[in-house]
Amino acid sequence: MKRLATLAIVLAAKTTGAVAQEVDEATVGKINAMLTEMQCEVDPVNIEADDGGYELDDVFCADGQYDIKLDANLAVTEKRKE
Repeated sequence: MKRLATLAIVLAAKTTGAVAQEVDEATVGKINAMLTEMQCEVDPVNIEADDGGYELDDVFCADGQYDIKLDANLAVTEKRKE
């Protein structure tokens, strides 16, 4: 029984750490404006705070679908085609 309780605590700690940080509405607006200029769009639920920047999953652009990473100043640091 003690092992089961320990396992439950470890699993809860791992899943809690995996929760993405929410991005405030003002930043989401800035990201969407930047993406519009790039002829791209993303669902706001696919914008996550990540290591001092942002990770955008499933970004749809005129030339295909991408995963994009931004730094804290919203500059593109990585754009990977899916």
